[in-house]
Amino acid sequence: MTTPLPTALNLRAYQPQDLPHVVALFQASVSQLTSQHYNATQRQAWAPKVADLTAWQTRLASIELLIAEDSQVIAGFIGFSLDGHIDLLYCAPSHARQGVASALYAAAEERLRAVGAREVSTEASLVAQAFFASQGFSVQQAQTVTRGAVILPRMLMRKTLEPR
Repeated sequence: MTTPLPTALNLRAYQPQDLPHVVALFQASVSQLTSQHYNATQRQAWAPKVADLTAWQTRLASIELLIAEDSQVIAGFIGFSLDGHIDLLYCAPSHARQGVASALYAAAEERLRAVGAREVSTEASLVAQAFFASQGFSVQQAQTVTRGAVILPRMLMRKTLEPR
């Protein structure tokens, strides 16, 4: 079953010139969409105001990245490896809860199925946990990640991809 794309949404591969826009979207998403689960210190540790673009460039070069655009504006992105690990899934605050994450996840899962992945996993933030649960993921264990001296809770989640 394919999730229909929200009106005017276009999915495309990441291009190097997208880097500053992707990083800005990540920072805005963490800053504006996670305050119910993470305090200001945690959000700053997770998404510092001054990003290390070289580190981002290296990270993004090691994964597949799909961009969702709405009228040439980046509405969200998903980063994953072909072994089934979802590393990044973020939506712009202006496009939250409008089907962007669902469209991105559906495209990534389709790609993973095409290369024979049998399982998908992610370390979901407390904010993303409900989204991944709605996609059929289950919590495997609670985890924490440390950024500097700041501890961020998250959930290791997995989904088995049943053969079609």
